[in-house]
Amino acid sequence: MQHPLFYPTALAVALAHLGHAQAAGLPTLQEIVVSSGSQDLTGVADSANEGTVTAKQLANRPLLRPAEVLETVPGMIVTQHSGDGKANQYFLRGFNLDHGSDFATQIMGMPVNMVSHAHGQGYMDLNFLIPELVGTMKYRKGVYAAEDGDFATTGSARIDYLRRLDKSFVDIGLGQHNYRRLLAAGGHQLNDLNLIGAIEVAGNDGPWEQAENLEKYNGVLRLTSGTAANGFSLTGMLYQADWTATEHVPERAIASGEIGRYGALSANDGGHTHRYSLAGDWAQTGANGASKASLYVVDYGLNLFSAPSGYISGSQGDQHEQADERTTWGGQASHSWFLGPNWKDTEITAGLQLRHDRISKVGLYTTENRRRTGTVREDRIDETAVAAFFAARTQWNDWLRTNLGLRRDQIRAQATALGGQYNMDNGGSVDAGQTSPKLGVVFGPFNLLGQTEFYANWGHGFHSNDARGATARTNPQDGSTTEAVPLIVKAKGSELGMRAAPLPGWNSSLSVWQMELASELVFIGDEGITEPKGASQRHGVEWSNYITPADGWIIDADIAWSQARFKQANPDNGGRHVPNAIPLTASLGLSADHGGAWFGGLRLRYLGAYALEESGEQKSTPFWIANLKAGYRINPQLQLTLDVLNLFDKQANDIEYWGGSCTRSETLGGTCGGGIDGRLVHPLEPRTFRIGLRATF
Repeated sequence: MQHPLFYPTALAVALAHLGHAQAAGLPTLQEIVVSSGSQDLTGVADSANEGTVTAKQLANRPLLRPAEVLETVPGMIVTQHSGDGKANQYFLRGFNLDHGSDFATQIMGMPVNMVSHAHGQGYMDLNFLIPELVGTMKYRKGVYAAEDGDFATTGSARIDYLRRLDKSFVDIGLGQHNYRRLLAAGGHQLNDLNLIGAIEVAGNDGPWEQAENLEKYNGVLRLTSGTAANGFSLTGMLYQADWTATEHVPERAIASGEIGRYGALSANDGGHTHRYSLAGDWAQTGANGASKASLYVVDYGLNLFSAPSGYISGSQGDQHEQADERTTWGGQASHSWFLGPNWKDTEITAGLQLRHDRISKVGLYTTENRRRTGTVREDRIDETAVAAFFAARTQWNDWLRTNLGLRRDQIRAQATALGGQYNMDNGGSVDAGQTSPKLGVVFGPFNLLGQTEFYANWGHGFHSNDARGATARTNPQDGSTTEAVPLIVKAKGSELGMRAAPLPGWNSSLSVWQMELASELVFIGDEGITEPKGASQRHGVEWSNYITPADGWIIDADIAWSQARFKQANPDNGGRHVPNAIPLTASLGLSADHGGAWFGGLRLRYLGAYALEESGEQKSTPFWIANLKAGYRINPQLQLTLDVLNLFDKQANDIEYWGGSCTRSETLGGTCGGGIDGRLVHPLEPRTFRIGLRATF
């Protein structure tokens, strides 16, 4: 797939697509066609940190997990501290996003982040994603887009599958540790209708001493007509997975030899999950305006068994179950008016969004070997979010463009306690709203470093808190009195940036940003309570580059630095560091595909040391990792690929924490007490080989 970049003005791109650039009195544009990548623009760029990733960039990218598609967002890091059926850990802009608390993702218009989730607010499980079907991923950073609402604190991504599949194919993948994967996808065209169907079946034991026993089943059926701007689509998706997890473990347990490097502290952790969904969208674009509408419904469930603290409570272990059963439905409608040259080519957009989560059961239970032994808390929640947004983009002259936005969100939740000895006094109704103004100014383009534009952005955003925390009166663990937390937490951010094209085929962006968050309150699903963390502030610098030095070659290089601090020091250790906020990340990617027999890609990623607790005295170990993909086309219908993940077999940790835990020997020996603070680690998977065979029909 290819994507056009136009100069001299980004606004002219949109006007040219609408067929009235000449009416606007803009200069004739030269079209430059480049391979799609993270720095490509689609239409008007409102900030230095937005872009579109398409299928071509993903085609030669070695992936260990489906969610690593998000690592095409410059600065985004995707890791895992548990089994591959659980949502990943995400990191961006000095945020430990946990499982998705401050980055919003949509797939075919459906929100992936889950509100008031059993394991954590904003839980974003992307394991149902099929990378080979991704057509586009549009991303933004910051709180500057009026269309973005809950969880879009650090940014957002909108992923859309292909609307048409010209050739059917079957992929067969085999690898070490009993890895196996079958993906079959086919397309059929009837007049203007396109039908795509895909089935994925996968399994993996991983390098863990306790086999992961991952069994994953995935299906997609998609009907489309026309384009994303003029057409419709209807998409049905079915996904379910079962797995056994090796959780993060105390580093001292590995050092003492109690368990091996890939050993488990607790047996039979893991879980099973499902996600069944139906989504539809429609769009129509004309010379004077554009309309869009979408609807979705999702049936979701999760039963997650974990023992992150090991054996603090005794020799039977600390395993618990987090259960979530819900139906989520909603939609969005918007209309844009193109006012033409008499109104400075202003484009006005107004829209409405609705989301309702009917959570029939969200619970926390004590368990032994996946059998329930007690109920800590069990609740039913109905949560509704309604939003209206407005944006106005105006081209004042050939070097000045503004974008004004205003958004109003209203969230209402009703929580009902169903079980738990100390939980029955909790629950009730809560509602909150926020008005979020946005402002963007673009200067240029100027004939500096090729064609250069400068950006200034400012805005308010938010993430919501768990409804159980917002209606809490007692601690469900022991019945002690607790205070409810706000349902909405405000974020305020700003940044200055630039985009430039210093040389033909080289697109570069540089930005300086800062953000303030009113509270780092986090609902701790492992305990069923909300943990206060206080207000925070962050700032940073990002530099991203996308280079096509010759036909068939793509180079991308990104570096991001940030600093995250609490506004008030921790009363226990006097520190202000935000734990697990990664201060320095860098990535370098190279892919080559000239359409001949050989093709491939190489990626390097660096994670700097980050504070594990507020004082900053305990830090993680920095590391870099490389992944390789090499492919050979035997003939036009048959190709062979080899993925080498962790190419140089780095002995590092995918994630590190600092916290209390006990091993079995410490509990039996009477040395555990209430838990021993120390480093908790989940190691990188060792060098792993996977081969793939694709047959195209």
